[in-house]
Amino acid sequence: MPQDASRKSLELIVALDVYTLEKASGFVKMLYPTVKLFKVGSRLFTAHGPEAVKMVAEKGGKVFLDLKFYDIPQTAYGASSASTMYIKPITGTEEPFEAAVFMMTVHIQGGKKMLEEAMKGATDKARELKIERPRIVGVTVLTSEEQEDTAKIVLERAKLAQQAGLDGVVCSVHEAAAVRKACGNAFIIVTPGIRPLGAEKNDQNRIATPKEAMKAGANFIVVGRPILEAEDPLKAAEAIIEELL
Repeated sequence: MPQDASRKSLELIVALDVYTLEKASGFVKMLYPTVKLFKVGSRLFTAHGPEAVKMVAEKGGKVFLDLKFYDIPQTAYGASSASTMYIKPITGTEEPFEAAVFMMTVHIQGGKKMLEEAMKGATDKARELKIERPRIVGVTVLTSEEQEDTAKIVLERAKLAQQAGLDGVVCSVHEAAAVRKACGNAFIIVTPGIRPLGAEKNDQNRIATPKEAMKAGANFIVVGRPILEAEDPLKAAEAIIEELL
């Protein structure tokens, strides 16, 4: 069953969209513990693989693994299971380990059976390791895409994700309110394409401010370039967090 997202306030995930482990490590060291959640996507993971996840975990952070698994059901099972295997030691609790990946993505276009197997892979591995299962959220439509029926497509895919047992979806702020209304408060909504007021649009079309994301009912916002390319990344992150208070 999806974990109850309604108990969580809006949280910031910083996207480590860089090519080198050294640069990513520098940002984590600079931003943690003000920022505790970091996205490892295709760019960094392709270059450095599991070492990127381990690096974030070793520095105290947690990983949003955004690889958008999209394959046959058996492969999706294996991918989510493997992602759950990354663990980080913790102290002061009865359980000595927790998942380094707190959330991962699959692509909803893979279909219901694939989504169900992805959930099963993570659930089985978490049970084996005796840790909390990472959340799995489904990617609806990329923020670079813009179609006349985007809102309809996103809503249909969000409902399919919920039927398959996923914890939530990734969608733009523009569709977040409709998804929240249709899928309820326990459904996680992750919104990328976040740009603080005055920031450049870059290559994303469906963007919004952190405050707009909060009003739309998002649980997590993903911010990359406005923080990574800022003169003072920590100050930029603090400003976004302050806007959400």
